[in-house]
Amino acid sequence: MMERVPPVEEASDRTAEVVEQEARRRVQRRRVLVSSMLGNVVEYYDFAIYSTAASLVFGKVFFPASNPVAGTLSSFATLAVGYFARPLGGILFGHVGDRVGRKTALLITLIAMAGATLLIGALPGYAQIGIWAPILLVVLRVIQGLAVGGEWGGSVVMNVEHAKAGQRGLMGSLTQSGGALALLVSFGAFNLLEGLDDRAFLAWGWRIPFLATVVMLGVGLYLRFKVEESPVLESARTAATPQPAKAPLWDAVRDRPGSLLIAIGLGLGPFGAYAVLTTFSISYGTEKLGIHRGVMIDALMISSAGLALGIPLFAALSDRIGRKPIFVVAITLMICNSFVVFPLFETRRTPVIILAFVVSVSVLHAASIGLLSAILPELFPTRYRYTAVSVAYQVTSAVSGGLTPLLATVFARPGGPGITAVSVMLAVLCAVSAGCSLTLRETRNVDLAHA
Repeated sequence: MMERVPPVEEASDRTAEVVEQEARRRVQRRRVLVSSMLGNVVEYYDFAIYSTAASLVFGKVFFPASNPVAGTLSSFATLAVGYFARPLGGILFGHVGDRVGRKTALLITLIAMAGATLLIGALPGYAQIGIWAPILLVVLRVIQGLAVGGEWGGSVVMNVEHAKAGQRGLMGSLTQSGGALALLVSFGAFNLLEGLDDRAFLAWGWRIPFLATVVMLGVGLYLRFKVEESPVLESARTAATPQPAKAPLWDAVRDRPGSLLIAIGLGLGPFGAYAVLTTFSISYGTEKLGIHRGVMIDALMISSAGLALGIPLFAALSDRIGRKPIFVVAITLMICNSFVVFPLFETRRTPVIILAFVVSVSVLHAASIGLLSAILPELFPTRYRYTAVSVAYQVTSAVSGGLTPLLATVFARPGGPGITAVSVMLAVLCAVSAGCSLTLRETRNVDLAHA
């Protein structure tokens, strides 16, 4: 029996339908890209301005002024609380993202983060409400930590799952670029306040960057409502097997404990180095070395602009030659850089300080942390990918990003072991990441539907 040949009209209709579907996918990829970047700008702007304020303000505004060192330590302790809340946020919103949907989880994280940040900007200081000031600050910081803990994993998973084959590194990295842009915007916001004297800055000036979040919140929500659910997740839901994970975290721990440990270890060095450079180094440079606050913030702004550019460049390169070789080289160089960056600060020369930040942040950090947005989703299957990625990344952030500024402050205080101990700490963390990267399998060609 001869096979039926479809009429020309029917074939033409099918071709038109395919073209229309591809056009729709392109539109959705652009929407996902823009909404993920802006969502991360909002989330990480809010998180970053807290870090900057913790270095410059909170020790004086929210804690008794009788002991400046104790105030700085207490301020960094509240910073660490936010980092420790991030794994819980990864578990909570990862569960929502894997069970209900990526889009729903990301809408909630955006609202929670912006709301907490606005309240911090309106929070009275210790002089006005006493002990309630630091207590409420910690509560709001925990909410920030929960929100950002669910944001990063959801954003990179959405980007990677919407990406075309061979572009996952680039698409995933643009979420990271959003974080870098957020840091740039946050430092820019504080830099605009340079004209204020210390009295005005501490009284009300520092609050302006926090209250400005309301504008970005409105734009971010508008874009996120227009994004469709991940096609990889939708495809998995229509398949007969496997069924969606009822307990995504437990399934990830049971099925792929080795991948989880590697994913956690990969970020220890990059997170630790970045946290120290963007928080501790500001107070160390201004208070210990006598460098003007504006010089340190300018250097961070320049290096953050370079980071926003460097992340997609290295990620796109990883789409061509692989994730592993780039990461191994970058993290090895970061071990060496741990012993170089602080002596460069001690020169107190502005061009040298800027160079130190650019090499550390725009190049080495970009070539390491920027690749994690593709590597981590490629290590885990769809049914618990959001949870596994979020938990791995946020556990790393809590352990390394949350503790290192606090430990660095303790090491560098009068009577402490000194700045060399900070370098040793960072080198050890980078060495752990280097060891994990050597055991990592190449993931750039993994099929996400069968990861």
